[in-house]
Amino acid sequence: MNTNPAGNGEVGQRPANSTGPIVPKTASEALRPEAGTPPPKRSRASRSQVVVFMNFVISLVMLMVLAAGAALYFGKQEFTEPGPSANGDTFLVKPNTGVQDIADQLERRGLISDARVFRLGVRAFGNDSALKAGEYEIKPRASMRDIMELLKSGKSVMYSLTIPEGLTVEQALQRIADEPALSGDMPATTPPEGSLATDTLRFTRGATRQQMIDKLVADQKKLVDEVWQRRAPDLPLANIEDFVTLASIVEKETGRGDERSRVAAVFLNRLAKGMRLQSDPTIIYGLFGGKGKPADRPIYQSDIQKQTPYNTYVISGLPPTPIANPGRAALEAVANPSKTDDLYFVADGTGGHVFAATLDEHNENVARYRALQKKQADDAAKAAAAAGTNGNADKPATDKPAADKPADGSTGGDNGDAGGDAGDAQ
Repeated sequence: MNTNPAGNGEVGQRPANSTGPIVPKTASEALRPEAGTPPPKRSRASRSQVVVFMNFVISLVMLMVLAAGAALYFGKQEFTEPGPSANGDTFLVKPNTGVQDIADQLERRGLISDARVFRLGVRAFGNDSALKAGEYEIKPRASMRDIMELLKSGKSVMYSLTIPEGLTVEQALQRIADEPALSGDMPATTPPEGSLATDTLRFTRGATRQQMIDKLVADQKKLVDEVWQRRAPDLPLANIEDFVTLASIVEKETGRGDERSRVAAVFLNRLAKGMRLQSDPTIIYGLFGGKGKPADRPIYQSDIQKQTPYNTYVISGLPPTPIANPGRAALEAVANPSKTDDLYFVADGTGGHVFAATLDEHNENVARYRALQKKQADDAAKAAAAAGTNGNADKPATDKPAADKPADGSTGGDNGDAGGDAGDAQ
């Protein structure tokens, strides 16, 4: 903008690209803003529908990425945060169950909050096919990741089944049949008496009853063979079957570990001399078989002479089969008995037995035991009388019979038996 060279005070402007004189402007024109440079015209390409669509697609993809990122973030938070179950529970995964079914069941049980998150989380960790069948203990507030790791580990809830020493096969099978965590039917064929191991089995829910029985049979056979191979020489036993039979009698005669080998020695000494074993538990097995004696049923004097294939008061030698399942300690006691001349034993009133090598000594032991029994009965009667009750109201028809019952009829009334405490046998 220039002043008029003529000095007349008018403002002028030389036209653009002109070499001519400056065109004068009025004051208002000089103060009016001049128009700026116009923006360039949009190219035809920028107005193309393809470009517009691509812009839309890119925007949509970016939104989806953001949404996926948000979903991943919040999903991961939900997958790892504490779960909804305040008390925890057990959860069973059956064989061949897929992740979707597992997730749905967990959600229905209230152990997880969202089956979809669990399913996607398992897939994200690559564990679709890594979850194992079994029964699991879900801890309170366990997260989905905790549950996934637990099911992946296979650390199922373990159950125990105990078969104690001295049970018959029938009694042991009843325990197996009554165990609710086992599945499947009981076998149609009962294993032979004495053929089941006495052990505590650990198993997971769904294991079959047949599996338990097969294991007990296999374990007992292995144990019997192992102990039989280490037996002392010159035992008066014809074969391994007789070995198990005598071990079962020892098992039923005493539960005291410190006297098993001595009880075994008494029976082995009597076998060697051709004496009858006269063992009270064989009376019971002959009368009641594998079911066992009812707890409220005493042994009567008449039972001792009842003719059964198992009653060693009336048969010579061993019974035809074992009378129970012997444990390792009883088998070891028979295989390697104490070195003793004992031929008799009688209860001592404290849960153990007193042993004797001669009949005279045995009769003295029997007399002491009878005196102890009488004292205990008198004390009980006095206590009952003091309480205002009749102490004899529930007394069995016969008292503990035949502590001094003859072993056989050859030498009169005090010949003595091996055990001498028939009333206590179980």
